[in-house]
Amino acid sequence: MSLPNILTLSRIAFAIVLVFLLEENSPIGNILAAIVFAIASLTDFYDGYLAKKRGLVSDFGKIMDPIADKILILSTFGVLAHLGMIAWWMFVVIAIREIAVTVSRLIAMRQGQVLAAERAGKTKTVVQIIAVSGILLFLVAQQSEFCSSWFFNAQSTWININLILMVLAVILTVYSGFEYFRHKK
Repeated sequence: MSLPNILTLSRIAFAIVLVFLLEENSPIGNILAAIVFAIASLTDFYDGYLAKKRGLVSDFGKIMDPIADKILILSTFGVLAHLGMIAWWMFVVIAIREIAVTVSRLIAMRQGQVLAAERAGKTKTVVQIIAVSGILLFLVAQQSEFCSSWFFNAQSTWININLILMVLAVILTVYSGFEYFRHKK
């Protein structure tokens, strides 16, 4: 198995670890969750970069890369909704889009087609990663002894920024879903 495909599959393992760390809801768990999410997000960039640079683009990678992204993002958003950090409706909208596109890709695969991620889908993923990162940093700061003095002064601003990022992530998620189905043959 090629390095890009290993990086893709590692994102699924990172997602499992991330869920356990976030569910712990402790300062150290949140710090580790932020680190794990950062590493997992980097694998999303490097698997595609290495595959293209080394000529290792494969049908497996084209299929599994977006699936691994969805597992990472949906599991993280699910836990954040469970913890009350994002609204449940946001998670549901994102989940419906991600599942619909994945099912469509799997059906296309059974028919011999491999549908790689499009630009709108990649942009959506980047914004989702930024939104999750903002929320994870908020959780870390919220529970940190070192941040407590300035954190509470900036807490409402931070919450509003995270809300704006999540609304943007939901809008781009829906938009990229429409674009996917509009361009799908």
